[in-house]
Amino acid sequence: MPAFEYTALNKRGREEKGVLEADSMRQVRALLRERGLAPLGVAASREKKERSNPLARLFTPGLSIRELALVTRQLATLIGAGLPVEEALLAVSRQSENPRMEGMLISVRSKVLEGYSLAISLADFPRAFPELYRATVSAGESAGHLDLVLNRLADYTETRQVSRQKVQQAMVYPVILFVLTIAILAGLLGYVVPDIVKVFSDTGQDLPFLTTLIILMSDFVRDWWIVVLVLIGALWLLGHQLLRQPALRLQYHRRLLHLPLVSKLSRGTNTSQFSSTLAILSSSGVPLVEAMRIAGQVLTNTWLQTKVNEATTRVSEGSSLHVALEESGYFPPMMLHMIASGESSGELDEMLARVAVHTQQDVDMTMGIMLSLFGPMMLLMMGGAVFTIVMAILLPIMNLNQLVV
Repeated sequence: MPAFEYTALNKRGREEKGVLEADSMRQVRALLRERGLAPLGVAASREKKERSNPLARLFTPGLSIRELALVTRQLATLIGAGLPVEEALLAVSRQSENPRMEGMLISVRSKVLEGYSLAISLADFPRAFPELYRATVSAGESAGHLDLVLNRLADYTETRQVSRQKVQQAMVYPVILFVLTIAILAGLLGYVVPDIVKVFSDTGQDLPFLTTLIILMSDFVRDWWIVVLVLIGALWLLGHQLLRQPALRLQYHRRLLHLPLVSKLSRGTNTSQFSSTLAILSSSGVPLVEAMRIAGQVLTNTWLQTKVNEATTRVSEGSSLHVALEESGYFPPMMLHMIASGESSGELDEMLARVAVHTQQDVDMTMGIMLSLFGPMMLLMMGGAVFTIVMAILLPIMNLNQLVV
């Protein structure tokens, strides 16, 4: 049964919007009148239009991590309580306060009612429900443990949300300091220094080197700041376009894996994502080769993606997981030892989950140290820049006083 979006007036004359399932627009209007609403407009659901238009589908925003975690947890709770999938989807859609999410869930429910599985129904919205999500749901449906799998997915999504929030919260203070530093320096060089220079220019004395340098910087900022901003924007766009080229992006990501400190963060983050995803898929019943293929797509570093693809090929040819990953040369020894232990003991899923937790904790600790140092460094830079400008202003004054004496 298709979904339709409607706009109607209630008995108080206020406009209401929502989504209804019906066979036709005429039936939607009849249902609205039965509810005491005066229909103003009825149209096919935006999701249906977007599915039929690949270009609109490309630019359609998906669900946020918080929304996806909430929907997954609610579905897991209702299905675990014994509700059929279609009734759980209907209940969650009515619970949602986001009209777009409501329409999306009703469209998924309509396809489930047509006889499709939940995983196939979710595939109509790939930006909201990524391949990892759909593959895990499919495995849960096949194994008959959909509620347990959804609970694992909810835990995984909520963990990602918490990690992202930690980074965002830790970045607030350094970003504010950076913006203030740039604003203060621009104000001093653009407005304060030129006014003070006028005083010294009338004396005819030779200015110290530091003062001359600051004056040149002030003139540059005042006369060329627009050009500098445009140049920075152009360089950013150029770099963005260059990184869209597969060969250049591959080499760039490869270089990142060999830079000091950056390589540790990049390897740690990607290792944690890969281990966690592989643990979820493997424990949900997905075959190891298929799980590795899907988990490799979660990686943000394209060079590591190619190495995981090569390892996947070796595993499909009969190699063990830890040997295949070890040949890539980019995964930490601790991870390889734990995977080898899991393969020998039959507890690979548990070991992969432990690797993911340990690696993520290591990344969080390293990131926390970097962010904690970034704030004091910005304060020192701002203080040093202001001190330099003040000294450049005071030196001519001190020289003038010596000449008067």
